[in-house]
Amino acid sequence: MSNKQVLVSGASVAGPALAYWLARYGFEPTVVEIAPALRGGGAAVDFRGETHLTVLERMGVLDRLREIQTGGSPMTFVDEHGRTLLHLPADFAGGELEVLRSDLSRVLYEHSKGLANYVFGDSIAGMTETPDGVDVTFASGAQRTFDLVIGADGIHSGVRGLAFGPEERFVSHLGYYVASWDLPNHLGVPFESLSHNVPGRLVSTGGDQDGASAFVAFKSPRLHYDRRDVAQQHKLISDAFGGLGWETPRLLASLEDTTELYFDSISRVDVRPWSRGRVALVGDAACGATIGGMGAGTAIVGAYVLAGELAAADGDHEVAYRRYEDVMRGYAEGCQRGGDRAGKFLAPPSAFALRMRNGLLSNRFLLNLMLKAGKDVSSKIDLHDYTHADTV
Repeated sequence: MSNKQVLVSGASVAGPALAYWLARYGFEPTVVEIAPALRGGGAAVDFRGETHLTVLERMGVLDRLREIQTGGSPMTFVDEHGRTLLHLPADFAGGELEVLRSDLSRVLYEHSKGLANYVFGDSIAGMTETPDGVDVTFASGAQRTFDLVIGADGIHSGVRGLAFGPEERFVSHLGYYVASWDLPNHLGVPFESLSHNVPGRLVSTGGDQDGASAFVAFKSPRLHYDRRDVAQQHKLISDAFGGLGWETPRLLASLEDTTELYFDSISRVDVRPWSRGRVALVGDAACGATIGGMGAGTAIVGAYVLAGELAAADGDHEVAYRRYEDVMRGYAEGCQRGGDRAGKFLAPPSAFALRMRNGLLSNRFLLNLMLKAGKDVSSKIDLHDYTHADTV
């Protein structure tokens, strides 16, 4: 087998999943993660349909994830006095299996750390491709040559920026921003979310076993801000939600005490092709959708297919990358489309659109059709069984 030394950037979902499969097939993966440790916090992610569950089962993590699943998160939308306007069951947002993103990352890391080399607190600062490999310079100053480099480092992928070009060429803003942070469960919400809307804005809080989290979404043109300046992001959120009733003032006040804040636009990633020379992209770096695009499921499936095609091609990256994209692109783009509607679902832009959403989703027949459509999209792929290539 050729091209055995593979550098994977990102240790969230796609990266550890890819490292696991690569190692099983005889490759020698190294995973580099810019954070000093596995990231905590984060919202729940869900898996839907036969394809997602099949890949998790073949990985050997499905039973463990079922042990720590949230059980799904019902969603209740209320008016400013707390009266229910719309209730959505757990399977609407939670699919067939819902886990916290941090728990998913931890399980995938633990499942792969004995097979792959992990380097935390570092990142790729430069890459130069040669006929025989990729010379990589790390932010720490270390230098090393790898046969292949895979970007599994999210919507704001550093690998994509180095190998493909600036982010604005590939990431489309879809008109909304979202934020989430942890806080005490002062409403006593048990494993569900309570949400309040006005046109173009949503504020929500949900409970879990460790406390609660706040989540907000708001309609906005593209904002220019420093992604590392948390104080600036606090101000953007406070400005967007100033004057809103219900529990909003208390949730905004909790921002000052949070240790981790997630703030980003609702965006879609479009890259063609997903590879350039010895460098390829997987998960959100290739085909991300911030919310509603089944990103965790697509990342798991993409990692499985990419590693499987590399094994089937005996490490020939030109053949494997082409086959990987042939198998995955249509599937990924179908899943991505859900993300295009996420902002308008969370925070409909007008009072009429709010009434339409609440009325339509109160109809159980229509809701069941939507759930079935989502399951069909998540399973619409000819999934090969690559596990015959196991060497571990």
